[in-house]
Amino acid sequence: LTSASSMVPMVGASGAVAGILGAYILLFPRARVYTLIFFGFFMRVIALPAVFVIGLWIAIQFINGILSKGAADHGGVAWFAHLGGFAFGFLMIRLFLMGRRSV
Repeated sequence: LTSASSMVPMVGASGAVAGILGAYILLFPRARVYTLIFFGFFMRVIALPAVFVIGLWIAIQFINGILSKGAADHGGVAWFAHLGGFAFGFLMIRLFLMGRRSV
């Protein structure tokens, strides 16, 4: 909840939202996400696999978490809480689905 160098607790729902992403990957593995892509002044909506989009999101969270470790001030974002929330959601939905997948 707190950082050793901070008097302010880390509070937010982003870890829970990340948990929903973890569950989504298992529940809808073939889903596609409509994404707005910019090409200079032009833009286009394309459907990307959700696995790719969420995988990119995970990579960004990890990179920002590593880079924020050496920074004096990283804006109060708990990057590794996002990864922990994702892992928790992924593992919990996997446990819930273990008995149901035999149908």
